[in-house]
Amino acid sequence: MTAHPQDSEPQAQSAPSRRKFVTASAAVGAAALTGTALAASAPAQARTATGRAAAAPSAGAACTTVPNRYDEPFEVCDDELFVFMANYKPFENPGFFDKVIGDALRAAFPGLKVKAVTWDYPVRYEDLDKAGVVPDIIIEDPRRRIDRDLEPRGWVSDLTDDIRSAGIDLGSLNPAAVEVVRSRSDGGLYGVPLFVDEFVLFHNKKIFDMKGLRPPANGVTYDEAFRLAKKLTFEQDLVAYKGYLQHPDLYLEFNQLGLYPFVPGASENPAPADVKVNITSEGWQRLGSNMERFLLHPHNIFTSVDEYLTSGHVAMAVDSLWKLNAYALSPLYLQEDDAEEWRELAKGIELGVTSVPVLGKGDNALYQPNTMAAFLPPQSKKKAQALQVLKWLVSQEAQVELSRHGMKPALRSRAVESAFGAAIPELKGIDTSGVFWGDNAVLTGYENTEYWDLPLYMVFRQHVLKDGLRVSSALKVTETVDIPAYIKSQAERGFDW
Repeated sequence: MTAHPQDSEPQAQSAPSRRKFVTASAAVGAAALTGTALAASAPAQARTATGRAAAAPSAGAACTTVPNRYDEPFEVCDDELFVFMANYKPFENPGFFDKVIGDALRAAFPGLKVKAVTWDYPVRYEDLDKAGVVPDIIIEDPRRRIDRDLEPRGWVSDLTDDIRSAGIDLGSLNPAAVEVVRSRSDGGLYGVPLFVDEFVLFHNKKIFDMKGLRPPANGVTYDEAFRLAKKLTFEQDLVAYKGYLQHPDLYLEFNQLGLYPFVPGASENPAPADVKVNITSEGWQRLGSNMERFLLHPHNIFTSVDEYLTSGHVAMAVDSLWKLNAYALSPLYLQEDDAEEWRELAKGIELGVTSVPVLGKGDNALYQPNTMAAFLPPQSKKKAQALQVLKWLVSQEAQVELSRHGMKPALRSRAVESAFGAAIPELKGIDTSGVFWGDNAVLTGYENTEYWDLPLYMVFRQHVLKDGLRVSSALKVTETVDIPAYIKSQAERGFDW
């Protein structure tokens, strides 16, 4: 399981083991930064994302061996379409890829040989790079990983003309998700969004019933959520109950105003010393004061949103969509050796889910999309075939298949929405309408900027919760001290993110 870049400071964890939980979506992960690795529990012969034992290469196929830190036999053959995936935790689970899309992909392309592998067991990007192996399709988090992993290796290029020639209709896809990819693509479009690991608001009906309160509905405002949080933060029979948990770093990074922290300059590749940020404007101050009250409410102590499940004593928590399927105990989303423990923990909750709170009455802006996108490295010798597969992946046929398996597709259509969770029987009886309620906030103001992975955790988790500063002061210190120091230190180490 990956840690998140915004979790540069360790959080208190009540989970039985680090592997079993993440603070939010693994799509926001940064294993390269933290050095932690995705866990895998599949047998050695089947430790690919497909869960299948590796197929024998065709007669005459040329194969390249990829040495790795695990000393596991691994090779990529030229008769395979090599799909490499990272930073979406469920892809780790043996058989997940096949179940949600791989089998349908093979049916759509008879005879297609797909080798689908998840970072990092047994290989990582650097292993492939050293061996001279380039994936044909990469499914990855565009927000952080373009600049960290793909662009430095030359594994991305502008796909605008390819997308047009293939007849891929970007207008049918989540516009905010397309914009996230575009914001990292240096004026072009390096990839195409496939799905969104949406942020949603979980609630535990058991705790609401203890206080005789009605659970929140889709479109709940932060003001309404805060009033509920105050009533649901209490102690009973020597047990402390928390009303509301929301990861403050993610709240700022995926903010619902579509704010971008970088100030546009004269170039999309400014020198590190020329990178300017602004997180003290009126909009950022509004975001800060909105969250500050939740974090400072007495006894509503922020630890980890995982506490929703691990303690069973949290009334509401904002977390990632894949957790909905896991909390409902879908075997598809649970690793086999975790299932018994999760079933026991789930006895403490009565699972409910709505849209993430909105900033005000009449608003419908959710978090900016936590997008997973597909990239086609220009070095691939199967680019034409990969482009046809990509076209299929964003077709209604494929996107409905993702939706059936509890994922929020990038394609916007009634068929996609109505299919949600149909292949996850554990979701039966749970109102999942919040998954598609509202619109993702659209990122703006990114032109002529260069992305850096900023230490936004300093705002709340350092300066507010540890140092005791007001949020207005915390934003100022982070903007004028912490961020410039971070950029300088990264540049001195030879990094540009």
